[in-house]
Amino acid sequence: MQQVQQRELPERISWARAVIFAVGFFFIAAILLGQLPGDVYNLMTASSLEGFEQLMFALGVICLGCFAVIVTILLLFDPKPVVSPAVVAVTGGIVFIVGLLIALVSTMTGNEYFPNANTNLFPLLGGKFLWFQPNDMNFLTLGLMILGVGLAMVFYSVLAIGEQKNPDRRDLGTTPGMRLMLTLSILFLIVFVVGYTYIPSANVPGSPVYALFCVLLGAAVLLGFGTFALRLHYLMRPARKNTMSGLYAIGAIGLAQTGAIALLAWFFAYPLLTWMQSWSFIGLGSFLSICTKYNAIPASCSFSPDAGYIVDAIITTNFLILMLAAVVIWKSKRNLVVVGGIVTIAAIAVTAFLVHTDPTQLPTAMMLATAILVLAAILTSVARREFAVVGENNLGCIGMLLMTGVCLFIYLAAFAFFSIPQFGESETPPNIPYAPGAGGDAFIMVIICALLAGLQFYFLVRNRYRV
Repeated sequence: MQQVQQRELPERISWARAVIFAVGFFFIAAILLGQLPGDVYNLMTASSLEGFEQLMFALGVICLGCFAVIVTILLLFDPKPVVSPAVVAVTGGIVFIVGLLIALVSTMTGNEYFPNANTNLFPLLGGKFLWFQPNDMNFLTLGLMILGVGLAMVFYSVLAIGEQKNPDRRDLGTTPGMRLMLTLSILFLIVFVVGYTYIPSANVPGSPVYALFCVLLGAAVLLGFGTFALRLHYLMRPARKNTMSGLYAIGAIGLAQTGAIALLAWFFAYPLLTWMQSWSFIGLGSFLSICTKYNAIPASCSFSPDAGYIVDAIITTNFLILMLAAVVIWKSKRNLVVVGGIVTIAAIAVTAFLVHTDPTQLPTAMMLATAILVLAAILTSVARREFAVVGENNLGCIGMLLMTGVCLFIYLAAFAFFSIPQFGESETPPNIPYAPGAGGDAFIMVIICALLAGLQFYFLVRNRYRV
């Protein structure tokens, strides 16, 4: 009897979900391949290395802090608690208090940055503390990151205690509580953007409106983090054996090593510049560094544009390899790519927040963090069942136009949204005009393009245009 082998159907994904995945990974590519290497180049080649030192310190603290959160998840849920959740909760509470004290003391005493101009502690190579120049370390960034790690430890330990009492390991999807938190986070973000655009005192530190918006955005960031953390927990819960190893790889190989490299760059930048001056016999010293005063080395030194190009190429190449590898292993290692992308977006949100802690930058930094966390939460919701067959109709000509329109309007709206943050001289001025308190084309463009994208997306998700 002849057996007829049934042809296997390829995995299929709805076009609406594909758009959301494309937005998430396009955002990752834009930051890691465009924004981050460009920022490193600009700060390396600036006349002062103060900004470069602050960026490397912040990146190191953020990456290692995120790795600590991942280790906490592994200890609590792989596949059952290795450490008692009660112990983790108590430890997390202590870590939270320590971080809160560091943040409050550094802010209230005016010692956010260390060392300051009056510091004279074990000076070496013309530094204020060892070889460190003024403002190289940001204690507020350090305190907020420690605070966040402690909060995450308490949050996940409470979930672990709940699982010990309830054996249910299903993915509950987007629960009403999560939808409420996400809705409030988006609502607070909209209120801030409107007020920031039309209220002149919204960007004036010390004004009541500024304080109100900071509190509002702080609540939006916490709600966004809560939604994302809970959604990630539910996403991995039914398949922990297949996701925990990938999560550890992302933390240990990606975040921990990146953080260690950033801290090494922060710690050895000035000694390296001093050492470079001895490379003159082959011309590398003057090729890789520039010093304006030869009696003030390394205080008057910075890296040359050629050194910036080399580092920029290294960073871009490494991230490009990772992005291409994600495309290649998508089908065989889907969980690794999905979890890696989601964790990366969350780490970028933390970076957008903690790298810009200056009072004039803080509101829009929290605005960006909230928006990025909203994207991460939506992406985790889509990742729940991205290959579920939801229909059999082809996309069709109208559906293709809707796909193109949705992607185009999302891109334009995002481009306008990222033109709103005002980070002063540390960032390249946006191409779309915007002035806090006086309005601008960027705000109008965000509203128009977001509405058009939402309208076309509504028609795209209808049954007629599903896969």
